[in-house]
This record gives sequence, C-alpha cells and structure tokens, in this order.
Amino acid sequence: MNKRPKHWHPRHKESDPARLVAFDVIRAVNADDAYANLIMPREIRRAGLRRLDAAFATNLCYGTLRMRGRWDAVISRCVQDRDILSIDPPVLDLLRLGCHQLLDFHTPVHAAINETVTIARNELGQNTGGFVNAVLRRVSEKADDWEEILRSSSTSERAFISTWYSHPRWVVEALEESLVANGRSSDELTSLLEADNTPAKVALVPREITREQLEANLEQFHVSYQGGYLMPQAVLIDSGDPHRIRSVQNGAAGVQDEGSQLIAGILAEAPIEGSDELWLDMCAGPGGKTATLAAVASQRGARIHANEPFAHRLDLVADSVEPWADTVALRLGDGRELGVMESETYDRILVDAPCSGLGALRRRPEARWRKQGSDVTDLAVLQSELLAAAFAALRPGGALVYSTCSPVLAETHAIVTGFFANHPQAALVDCGPIASSIAVRDVPSHNGFIQLWPDRDQTDGMFIALITKNQK
Repeated sequence: MNKRPKHWHPRHKESDPARLVAFDVIRAVNADDAYANLIMPREIRRAGLRRLDAAFATNLCYGTLRMRGRWDAVISRCVQDRDILSIDPPVLDLLRLGCHQLLDFHTPVHAAINETVTIARNELGQNTGGFVNAVLRRVSEKADDWEEILRSSSTSERAFISTWYSHPRWVVEALEESLVANGRSSDELTSLLEADNTPAKVALVPREITREQLEANLEQFHVSYQGGYLMPQAVLIDSGDPHRIRSVQNGAAGVQDEGSQLIAGILAEAPIEGSDELWLDMCAGPGGKTATLAAVASQRGARIHANEPFAHRLDLVADSVEPWADTVALRLGDGRELGVMESETYDRILVDAPCSGLGALRRRPEARWRKQGSDVTDLAVLQSELLAAAFAALRPGGALVYSTCSPVLAETHAIVTGFFANHPQAALVDCGPIASSIAVRDVPSHNGFIQLWPDRDQTDGMFIALITKNQK
C-alpha cells in the first residue's frame, strides 16, 4: 500500500457540492475577474448538480456577491482587533459565504457553520477551519441585532444605507440623484436598492413564433412561467437555464429584459417621414436588440446594418441574427466613423451606448464592486461621440433612440442635454406615449425621457431618449 503524503490528513467529511460550487465561483470572480453568470453554469455541470442543488448554489453565490458590503461590515466586527483586509482573500470569501447562509438564508446555525467549516478544512487547511468556526459563531450570536448594530455605528444615514443595502457609497448617491431628476422622491431610494438585491426573473421574447407557441414550448420542458410585467409578448420564467428551450436554441425566441424589448419597440414604432428601408444598430453586440428589430424589419421589407467594434461580440451578433441573415448586414468597426462615412443615410438608428451597466445590478451580482465613478466620466466622452455620429448618419425626418442600461445622470440626461446644445437641427420626441401604446400599461416619461426602474417597472434601469432630425 502506498504511504500517504507527509502532510496528508484525513477528510472527516466531504464538502457539500453545492456550497463548494458557490465558493469556487466566488473565488474565480474575486481572484480572476471572472463573470459569475458565465462560469456558474460550467461549474454546475462539472459538479453534476441536480436542479435544486444548482438553484441553491446559484442563489448562494449571487447573493453572497451582492451583499458583500454588508457581510464585510459584520465580519469586521467579529474578528476582534484584526483588520478585515489582512484576512487571506479565500478565507474572507468563505466567511462571506457563511454570513449569507446565517443572516440571509437563515440556514440553521449548526448546518451553516459546520458546512462552511468543512469547506475551510478541506480546501484551505485545518487551522483555517478553526478561525472560520470562531468568527461565524460570533456572527450567529448577534444574528437578530446586526441591522441596529450597523446603524448605530455608522457615521450617517447614507453611510448606513450604503452598508446595509450593500452598494458603494458613490453608487447610492448617483442613484438618489437620478431618482429626483426623473421625478421620483429620494424617499424611494431604499426601494430601488432592495430591488437591486432581488434576483431578476428571466425574460423571454418571441421573435419568429407567437407568444402562445413559446408558452407551449415552455410547458413541454416543464418550465413554469408568467406573462410579462411591461411588454405584451414577454414571458417570464423564475428559474432554469433558458438556453435548453428549443425555441431559444434555434433563435425563434430570445432572452431579453423587458426594458430592452421596449427600447426596440420604441425605435420600430417611432413616427418618421419618408422612406423606412434602412436601419442601423450602431452598438449591436451581443445582438439581442438587433434580433428583436430584425424580426420587425424583415416583415416590413427593411434592412439593418449591425455595427460592432469588437470581433468576438460581432460573432455573438451573427449568432443572434442567424434567422434573419438576409435582413441584417454585419459591420466590424468604430461607430463613431459612421457619421462621416454614411452621412444622412439611415431611416432609424439605435444607439444602445456602452455604459456603466448600473441599471442591471440585479443580473450582475459582482458589477457594483467593479465600477468606479471615474468609469462613468470616461464612458461619457464615448457616449457623446457615438450619439453625435449617429445623428450625422440619420437622414432628416428619421428617428434615433439613445439608450443606456444606466440611470446615472452623467450617462443619460447630461449626454442628451449636451447633445441638443450643439445640434440645433435635433428635436426631442416624447417617447412616453409611444411606449404606453406598445406596453401593457402606461409608461411615464419625465421631460420627454423614459427612465425605467427595477423596483417600479420590474426591468433593468434603462434610459431612453427619442430624437428626430429636422430639415435644414
């Protein structure tokens, strides 16, 4: 019999597979800048998790990543005089995972601590297990008191809100500013932050099939669903991998937030003067909106030019629009060049500009920790240039939609306001009536713009402005 390695010690208990998958994904996100939504399905398959265990692992991982700010504040008060930043990153990630089980999932204390300690011992060493056990026991002892403890020790109400709702302080301030600028009250801030921390349902859109056919396809795969909150053709599912659905696999339907569906609908239904033959999606990747527009354009006999500056993202566009290959022409290049190259060429143009993505925090659990205020400043320059180029490429009488998946004013109001100051030929069209005519309920605009909200509209935080070009 082979001798054991010198430093080998027996594993008294195997790590719980679902919790281990959650931990491994969190480590990949924090250590390697991986994206949780991309690697989670792979890790679930690798571990052979069944449906319920896969759902548990996903919710545990995503929840821990979202609530990192709160858990760090709790942990820092349970490591005695030790600086939380001095804790080895894998150990800190495991402590966060334990906190989420104890304080959010309300897992029985014995199970939450023991399972977390088992991972610590098996993956990080016996001594680490003792440390994790001690810290999590301190956490559990005050399980019902942490909100008041953090509130009373915060320097201000905004500091507490930032910690408790686990959003960086600058993001909290930017969201509050946007609420007020868009006609809402600052008192609604916590409602918005809570929505950011609530997992979003998966929204599907039928393109080449009817909604009834899509629902029949879901029933065939025993997927529970409900109707859309905003768009009449949308279908919402609570859980499961939508890409195993046949109609999604073949492109007849797609995964697309209802806010994005509304953006495509507004562009397609905006009133224009003259021809309606050539459309442009200036920032097309990964292709969801292009595909939704292509389904409409093909019925009208119009063509779409889909522009994307990155080859790998253009490949995604090509996959998305494959059923409409005769309708969509792909272009690899910088959209800012099109204003000069194709002046006053297009009847309809979509500028879904690259942005901070702070409107999609429900879907991207790690995104809030990867953004800085300086990122918004840098993006605003690009956004302004893209909008100006798109307007140059728009023919008089045509329609242009500028949108971002962000409510931050520097990426929304400021961009459009600055644009109008330099383009007297441009006119703002109130897109509220158009949106309300194609949605299942009224969609309010404010000063002619639409700002969608996760808490009020059950969508990503999409900003929408509709612009037309007057004759010279």
